Amino acid sequence: MSSVSEGSFRRSSVPSLTPAPRRTLLRTDDGVRIEAVYAPCTAGAGGTAIVVAHGFTGSVDRPAVRRAAQVFAQRAAVVTFSFRGHGGSGGRSTVGDREVLDLAAAVAWARSLGHSRVVTVGFSMGGSVVLRHAAMYAAQGAVQGTMHGGRTEARTDAVAAVSAPARWYYRGTPPMRRVHWVITRPLGRIVGRYGLRTRIHHESWDPVPLSPVESVPLIAPTPLLIVHGDRDPYFPLDHPRMLAAAGPAELWLEPGMGHAENAADDELLGRLADWLAGE
Repeated sequence: MSSVSEGSFRRSSVPSLTPAPRRTLLRTDDGVRIEAVYAPCTAGAGGTAIVVAHGFTGSVDRPAVRRAAQVFAQRAAVVTFSFRGHGGSGGRSTVGDREVLDLAAAVAWARSLGHSRVVTVGFSMGGSVVLRHAAMYAAQGAVQGTMHGGRTEARTDAVAAVSAPARWYYRGTPPMRRVHWVITRPLGRIVGRYGLRTRIHHESWDPVPLSPVESVPLIAPTPLLIVHGDRDPYFPLDHPRMLAAAGPAELWLEPGMGHAENAADDELLGRLADWLAGE
């Protein structure tokens, strides 16, 4: 749940991606069309692809997502996509539930382009999605392939969750109470659709999906990184600490950082890219 309003975001001095990115429409296993963009590594290397999962109300064309992709592309190829209900993708947002299928389609596409190593990074809502995805598609996990007939092309080789919640239904901060109003109230969903360009499904979760903290123990042996700012206005520090304590994980607590992709500066994005690329 990135932010109900993007507000100010950090700008990058990184030059535009070259060569030109490639756009496509993917289809998820439940039939939703997802817009996606592929950008090759600007340094010429091509072994690893980083798949970026944006926060709530984000999309491939939001400035903060483009900026992150530009920094990541200096170390690896990059796939960005818009979750269902966001940007040019179809469907309606389920705020972290069926979005696992969107990420799986993007990861499978990256592998189909010839990348032997595909890794995922998610911000806020996207952070919860990458954790659930890594658990469900873990190469040696007990639940591998339960939604996809045993296919493994959608698995990730490493996962980083930035500004992710540990548990569902958290309303302990004013920003999260506003987010829940947008998601759960008819007027809020109208605001989401026309004010935030995010189409939100009106149905409640049934069943409630596995929470991020419940997903973490299922991710091993896939490398896991948890990143969180100590000035995050949405989720306090008990969330990343709970996630890191739930299973083998590396934890970065970033001094002075706010929330998600809007708050991540180029230095942090570069460190993230190095970690994801295995450097």
